[in-house]
Amino acid sequence: MMLRLIPLLAVASLVATPIAAQDKKETSTVEKKVDDEVKLPPLPADKTVRQSAMIGGRRIAYDATVGKISVRDDKGKEIGQVVYTSYVAAGSGKGGAAPNRPVTFAFNGGPGASSVFLNLGAVGPKRVQFGAQGNAPSDAPITTDNPNSWLDFTDLVFIDPVGTGFSRSLVDEEKTKKAFYANDPDIKYLSKVIYDWLVTAGRLRSPKYVMGESYGGYRAPRIAYELQSQIGVGVNGIVMVSPYLDPASGDGATALSPLPWMIALPSMAAAHLEQQKLLTPAAMADVEAYTRGAFATDLLRGRTDPQAVSRLVANVSRLTGLDPGLVQKLGGRVDSATFLREIHRADGTIGSIYDSNVTAFDPFPWSAARQSSDPILDALIAPTTSAVVDFMTREVGWKTDARYHALSYEVNAAWDRGKPDDTPVTDLRKAIANDPRMAVMIVHGWDDLSCPFFASRLIVDQLPSFGAVERVKLTVYPGGHMFYSREDSGAAFKRDARTIYGGGALPAN
Repeated sequence: MMLRLIPLLAVASLVATPIAAQDKKETSTVEKKVDDEVKLPPLPADKTVRQSAMIGGRRIAYDATVGKISVRDDKGKEIGQVVYTSYVAAGSGKGGAAPNRPVTFAFNGGPGASSVFLNLGAVGPKRVQFGAQGNAPSDAPITTDNPNSWLDFTDLVFIDPVGTGFSRSLVDEEKTKKAFYANDPDIKYLSKVIYDWLVTAGRLRSPKYVMGESYGGYRAPRIAYELQSQIGVGVNGIVMVSPYLDPASGDGATALSPLPWMIALPSMAAAHLEQQKLLTPAAMADVEAYTRGAFATDLLRGRTDPQAVSRLVANVSRLTGLDPGLVQKLGGRVDSATFLREIHRADGTIGSIYDSNVTAFDPFPWSAARQSSDPILDALIAPTTSAVVDFMTREVGWKTDARYHALSYEVNAAWDRGKPDDTPVTDLRKAIANDPRMAVMIVHGWDDLSCPFFASRLIVDQLPSFGAVERVKLTVYPGGHMFYSREDSGAAFKRDARTIYGGGALPAN
């Protein structure tokens, strides 16, 4: 998920209200600074419990582990601790792992998001409902077996970067930012964490996959290339979920480019079609053809061609369902924030940037500017945080009184994004070119305006073929940024993903 603080889930075009600073006297994790070190109570030792879940129509036993991996600087000094949650099917663990049993490393985004959303929402053996219309913060944080879990064909390791979940830095603020809160250092230390887990677990022979959602989709191809080219670990496949692949093409990237308007329009049209129960791949093919054709051409013609502006206004109004008068004032250029507010204004609600058809009441409907946080973000923090902390501390028995950060706005605000560029796409090209067997899957939800699917469509269409028609497979499902929260979309995602995992399925009972 990407924080647009609105992306914690892509990176911010809408601004959510920052989380209040925690009272430093609240927990036993009070920081005591000595030189550049931060003294914190020790985290518990790694803990494993045997559990089971009904997945794919059969009961699967697995070992659930909560553990930590040290991050060290060039001199070997421990500067951070990364906490992970792993699920290893019975019989595939250390000493007994079949060489063909895959292991998948999963990251969410933000920057500043823990991995709880992919864990308890998408592919882990247990799930808690969130991200759909009607979900509320007060929903009971009780997990149930996840029929769409991938544990029947891959072991799973969910990694919380430093500053998220229970993972933490052990150095001062300045050194923390330099070591952890920037694009390049983030890739390097997380890649090393994967390597350390593989060595400790005895899984270097296993097929390896990297999965990332949102900013995690920025991480995934870069981590794969870092593992492949620097650490010496081959990656068999990359799965990018609602990825944030090209920061340079985002909102307001350049005054000359039509790309920001082109990228958002199809997702707005998809939301409108879904409201009318007319959303189909065929209908969206027509929208995409218009967007990369006449829409782009008329945008570039500009206001000096009144007929082009008239065409824009008529077509954009029809596709989005917005009032033609409003679209006329905008010159046919509708930004995401305006769409999310205006499309639901009649019923006093506002849409989520992660799924524009998931709404909440607008607390300030008469304000000229939006003053509310995102409906999905506000609704998911409580159930996901409570559910994952209950699982780790009560079910697994990994006891700590530290605070769990599902989404850290502090990390997001401190992040050094550098110069926006297409580094993840560049590294993806290099990784694919180096390994003809590497499988790549990009998946999106139609209604997502935080990381719109059409950006990935345009990126994939510009990639070389690499000797095969579909080396990079792009699939779009009903739903938004977390489309997997819809049962049918989660099931379809699992069916499609299974095709890139070879030979790792558990034997039939």
